Amino acid sequence: MSLPIVAVVGRPNVGKSTLFNRVVGSRVAIVDDQPGVTRDRNFSPADWAGRHFLIVDTGGVIEESERPLDRFVREQAEAAIDEADVLVLVVDGKEGLHPLDQKVAEMLRSSGKPVVLAVNKMDNMP
Repeated sequence: MSLPIVAVVGRPNVGKSTLFNRVVGSRVAIVDDQPGVTRDRNFSPADWAGRHFLIVDTGGVIEESERPLDRFVREQAEAAIDEADVLVLVVDGKEGLHPLDQKVAEMLRSSGKPVVLAVNKMDNMP
């Protein structure tokens, strides 16, 4: 029996890799303040609340672009969405909702798969 797949998706620099590392329990994904560090999908088995699953970290989804690297990152995120059983949309609570968050949410919603909203970066809020 294969493990369910959970894909972590969102726009650049909202904390997807940080959340991925937290769930996995180690620094598997590179984390940096510079947007665009994650480009390919990162996969890791995970256990959370007694559930076993495969978690997938993705690069930040951006608007359509002609740049080959941007297209590659978007294609990798789309592949993760297609392969996943559950999608986690990560947004930055400090910055608030961004128009790109709404576009990513619509993309996830159109997949017909369950979507969980994760509001990140709330630990330093006043």
